[in-house]
Amino acid sequence: MIGRRNFLTRATLAGAVTLAPSLANAGSSDPASDAQLPLVNPEKPMPETVTAEEIRALLKLEPNATCGFVRETYKSDLTIAPGGLPAPFQDGRPLGSALYFMVTPAAPVKLHRIDNDQLYHYYLGDPIEVLLLRENGDSELVVVGPNIVGGELVQLFIPGNTFHTARITGKSRWFLGASTEWPGVVVRDRDVELGDADQLAAKYPEAAADIRKFPVPAEK
Repeated sequence: MIGRRNFLTRATLAGAVTLAPSLANAGSSDPASDAQLPLVNPEKPMPETVTAEEIRALLKLEPNATCGFVRETYKSDLTIAPGGLPAPFQDGRPLGSALYFMVTPAAPVKLHRIDNDQLYHYYLGDPIEVLLLRENGDSELVVVGPNIVGGELVQLFIPGNTFHTARITGKSRWFLGASTEWPGVVVRDRDVELGDADQLAAKYPEAAADIRKFPVPAEK
């Protein structure tokens, strides 16, 4: 049965959020250069008119086959040895991995699943509606965004093998967040399974309308 958590469909960011001057060099491996920069620049607040294109340039996000725009930011150097985990991870995996991702009306999160458990994090911009199709036959529609008073979530746990899709909702028309995964993802294209909307609509009849209407952007 599809569950819907209460949420406000329109959410705005309250107050000014400051950008770290090192944001344009996100992912730099030079600790000496990072140490010379202040943590934040109070004279350069985040403008309300910042665009998706500017955010993508600052964070060096690239188009992704399933998740809008993406850049992997972390993959653990520590690994779980072959045989240390059951299938499908029996060949060994890093302990964890993480990435930025951006969703826009033209670049939603497509219907897909991965074997790994993952956690969505909200950072900036509009909320996203996330449709979860759980292995037990249940489905749920939740919102990841900043309005925790209105029922939105700043973190969303997605168990491995859960088909899911997400679309933007709000007025800024972009969402910036992150996904952390464990065990870590090795090759993202190999680990991703795209969902068939017709097959999943038959399996989840109470969510069939939502399955078919995603990824059409929600109303502003």
